[in-house]
Amino acid sequence: MARSIMIQGTTSSAGKSFLAAGLCRIFYRDGYRTAPFKSQNMALNSYITRDGLEMGRAQVMQAEAAGREPDVRMNPILLKPTSHMGSQVIVNGEVRGTMSAAEYFQHKADLIPEVKRAYASLAAENDMIVLEGAGSPAEINLKENDIVNMGMAAMADAPVLLVGDIDRGGVFASLYGTVALLTEEERHRVKGLVINKFRGDEEILRPGLAMLEDLTGIPVLGVVPYLEMDLDDEDSLSPRLDKKTTQKPVDIAVIRLPYLSNFTDFIPLERHPSLGVRYVRSAGELKHPDLVILPGTKNTMDDLLWLRQSGLEAAVCRLAEEGIPVLGICGGYQMMGLTLRDPLNVERGGELRGMGLLPVQTEFTPQKTRTRVQAGLCPETGFFKALAGKEAEGYEIHMGRTAREQGCAPFAVLSAGPDGAVCGSAAGTYLHGLFESSAVTDALARALCLRKGISPEEAQGTDHMSYKEKQYDSLAGALRRCLDMEAVYRICEEGVK
Repeated sequence: MARSIMIQGTTSSAGKSFLAAGLCRIFYRDGYRTAPFKSQNMALNSYITRDGLEMGRAQVMQAEAAGREPDVRMNPILLKPTSHMGSQVIVNGEVRGTMSAAEYFQHKADLIPEVKRAYASLAAENDMIVLEGAGSPAEINLKENDIVNMGMAAMADAPVLLVGDIDRGGVFASLYGTVALLTEEERHRVKGLVINKFRGDEEILRPGLAMLEDLTGIPVLGVVPYLEMDLDDEDSLSPRLDKKTTQKPVDIAVIRLPYLSNFTDFIPLERHPSLGVRYVRSAGELKHPDLVILPGTKNTMDDLLWLRQSGLEAAVCRLAEEGIPVLGICGGYQMMGLTLRDPLNVERGGELRGMGLLPVQTEFTPQKTRTRVQAGLCPETGFFKALAGKEAEGYEIHMGRTAREQGCAPFAVLSAGPDGAVCGSAAGTYLHGLFESSAVTDALARALCLRKGISPEEAQGTDHMSYKEKQYDSLAGALRRCLDMEAVYRICEEGVK
């Protein structure tokens, strides 16, 4: 049976996901068969496993750090917000339906057996399990039937490291306050405190660290500096979504839709030396980019209405008329068509006029397409012809079917048939993960550079997976330097006494 350790935080975005990934990498490099685990994840970014099941991107990133194929057991419950009040509930990779927060809270206890089975199965196959909590264990209004913080720690009988974010300010108060709000049994599980995202001279912290240890009776196992790591993140708090400018030669504008999903699609573009990626929320911010991308969304029809009301639809269409390339992915592809129909109220019901950039029609259906695919890109005309002949591996994850009108060429050919559409300088596809192919990203960069009069020799990128492997090793190296790893291993060995 695997040994375990759980990372919990005083707040959301305290760095739990990255610290868990770093520990996964350390244990993996030290020769242990390691798996990440997060019982319940709320995120707009998701991933399709090789067996066609859906899971959160954070556990995919952690699995990669552990040298493992992503497995839906690592994230048995995924909540994908579809509105301010409701989420699509995905259990063991399959959609269970859409629920309001109140409905899910009532249903949550029924999911405990599913969580236990997933964890027990992983624990039987591994030496180490690195668990991640969500939000804060001190959210006392949510403690009943908790399955993701201390409730999960109890189910796994896992010791806990509690992480506080000093970059937000008030880290001593947040760590002490979180511990104070725990029950005696829960406090006994917390075996170490970690201060994350520190900038400056650690010696200045020493008096505070000693006082914190005296007040809580729990040792501080390390102060982690603010690390400029370039790892896939997954939630709406990601700082990359606030990027409004870029210093690179090519300017790519991604529309930041209210229900934006799978923005991890564009991280390989950000990493390319010639491509600058910024996220746009208004027509004034759009300006005159070299490429516009309409990304995926968890609510295509509502986001299309927002695009229309904000003036961004008209601004994007004007750019398309000028010949600026526009690419839609998944929900963005659906928006670019002529009509969106929802006869079964999968989203909001009724019918909406699309942006009219592609001669396609979309009808929403309750069945969710989830599959990994191999794709051969085949644009025949226009700007995107530069991608013809390139191959990519990715996945489809969408509700609805999109049909091309007669004479409209596809964007790609998948094993199941043609995908997407191309019309002039506009193109759309259901393929997520398109730019993880360095051949595709380099071809796009070369075409954009040539269009702008920049030498294409400057448009050579790096292999996406090799880059990520170096980042995981850098993260592990940084944690080895600043965490008491001897104490961490001892905690894993001794468990909760």
